[in-house]
Amino acid sequence: MDQAQAESPGNFPDDKFEDEDYPAYSMGRAAEILGVTQAFLRTLDSAELISPQRSGGGHRRYSRRQLRLAARVRELIDQGTALEAACRIIILEDQLADAQRANSELRDFHDLPEPPATGS
Repeated sequence: MDQAQAESPGNFPDDKFEDEDYPAYSMGRAAEILGVTQAFLRTLDSAELISPQRSGGGHRRYSRRQLRLAARVRELIDQGTALEAACRIIILEDQLADAQRANSELRDFHDLPEPPATGS
């Protein structure tokens, strides 16, 4: 298979279209998908919540994971949460999910039972 075939859709060795972190969306397309302004996306970059990759020409490129984070920020802001607080909430949610995942992996590795669920 030559280089052109290897780079055509459907022939990616790692199937980048399935990769949540592949920077597939331009800033304009990302803003359109989310129903936000490009300035809003730049604000999330400035707040260091989302750090899009850059194309060879320096243009921001967003992944699906980053679009989900931006959508979550927008949802919190629409509910009256300040931008800084919304970003902090999302960072803490991600840290909690990572800790829970690591805890579960350790439990599986050591063949320990899951702790009982706590109610609110």
